[in-house]
Amino acid sequence: MFQTLLICFREGLEALLVVAIATLYLRKTGRLHLLLPLRAGVGVAALLSLVLGWVLSQVGALSPAAEGCMALVAAATVAWCVVHMRSAGKGMGQEIAQRMDHASVLEGPRAWMAVFLFALFMVGREGVETATMLAALARSAELAYMAWGGLAGLALAIAIAWAWTRYGRAVNLSRFFRVTSWFMAVFAVQLVVYAFHEFTEGGVLPGIDNAYWHAATEDLAEGTIAQAISLALVLVPTVWLGVAHWRDQQTMTAHAAQPGASAKAL
Repeated sequence: MFQTLLICFREGLEALLVVAIATLYLRKTGRLHLLLPLRAGVGVAALLSLVLGWVLSQVGALSPAAEGCMALVAAATVAWCVVHMRSAGKGMGQEIAQRMDHASVLEGPRAWMAVFLFALFMVGREGVETATMLAALARSAELAYMAWGGLAGLALAIAIAWAWTRYGRAVNLSRFFRVTSWFMAVFAVQLVVYAFHEFTEGGVLPGIDNAYWHAATEDLAEGTIAQAISLALVLVPTVWLGVAHWRDQQTMTAHAAQPGASAKAL
């Protein structure tokens, strides 16, 4: 459940921020007629991601070896997310505005299609990453728990995206993506351990005692240790970011209470 929450929160937030920034840009520039292709692209991307997630979950359920391969693909996807999002927070708004500007200067159907494809690609990319990671967890987790975790993660992502559109600079996106990337890296390692666990269950790793290593990694891959790590992956960054935000607010309040401090320093 907690792994699903982390995945949906992280990937859902980036997708929602893309939509929020693009929507605000179109509204501010008076291009309201292009909101329809933007929403259409988001809807198609979400639908295709759901279909892909279902297909991948069915493929992954065929055998432990297939589950192991799926987990390795998911680990690589998480690693890519970490690298990508380490630098995405600061320039996200500017990058999206530039792409939307290039698309919206076109006329007629060309502008409609450009905005549609922009939304399809930007949101679809997050959807593919999410589907791949969730499919790797489908065999080892109850569907109901995954659903609740996914809904909770999306709810948190919606709240953060709303706060960003409402309060702007009050949400430190650069810090958010930097901190969560550290814990996503830990999640990638956990997926590699799970892949190893599944490969040993299938007895496909040569040169080692597969039965021994399967039993030895049970707690790390699917047992109590795995659940504790999953819980920590959500709680620790949440508390960390909350404390950092509180300190920022305290610093801002202290500076506001001393309006003559900078003048005295000069």
